[in-house]
Amino acid sequence: MRAEIPRIGKDEVERRGVELLEEAGCVVVTDVISPAQCAAVRAELAEQMASTRVATEDNPDDFYPGLTRRVTSLVAYSETVRGFVMHPMCKDVCDHFLLPNCTPGGRYQLHVTAALEIGPGARKQILHREEDPFPFFPVPRPNLVVATMWAISDFTAVNGGTLLVPGSHKWEADRVAEPDEICAAEMPAGSVLFWMGGTLHGGGANVSDQWRYGVILTYSLGWLRQEENESLAVPYGMAKNFPRELQDLLGNTVNGALGFHFYKGRTAEDPAQDS
Repeated sequence: MRAEIPRIGKDEVERRGVELLEEAGCVVVTDVISPAQCAAVRAELAEQMASTRVATEDNPDDFYPGLTRRVTSLVAYSETVRGFVMHPMCKDVCDHFLLPNCTPGGRYQLHVTAALEIGPGARKQILHREEDPFPFFPVPRPNLVVATMWAISDFTAVNGGTLLVPGSHKWEADRVAEPDEICAAEMPAGSVLFWMGGTLHGGGANVSDQWRYGVILTYSLGWLRQEENESLAVPYGMAKNFPRELQDLLGNTVNGALGFHFYKGRTAEDPAQDS
């Protein structure tokens, strides 16, 4: 029997989302954002996407396939993406899976932000886990990361829809996915794919004539090093004007005893206060 990625509507997330993520390690949630929000992301990131170099020659051993556009530091560029970062649905999922492994009084944080366009002819990506940068923990690891992919265009099995291996967040390290255990996330624009940091996944091959556009946002425990250095990705002069919730997620406030800094009369305990 071929594996499947669970699929629910946004009104079912509170009732079934956590259960499906615990069991399958991934779930597609439909109708989360509007066509207008998808268009806004495209417009806000158009300059960065247009200036991104696209490798036309590909080394099959490279982690990132060619024929792909990738832009990071999205919080600095897109007001719409800032809203995605703080979406209540993400907060509910991260509160459940990440808060129990945070330090007492600590918090989780934004870990990666990237806009990804997979072009026609791009190969599939090597399957990996979002938690692989933390090899200190044996697989299966405790919950360290929660990942989301926001579908700005339709995702299909032929245009590079994200590949996932449902249930692999519970596997031992040496277990290899069989072909019938690997699924392509098929979802219309406006959907959000959630997956656990221990779930095997990778970008799919694009054998269509269309570019596939998605925004990946991931979250990690606040006592881990962020994969994307948000303190450099988002200038402090910009970040200090963001809502406190977003400043916390960027890592610009103290997390327990971690992250102390002093900047022109402001401490990390109150980064929004002007000097």
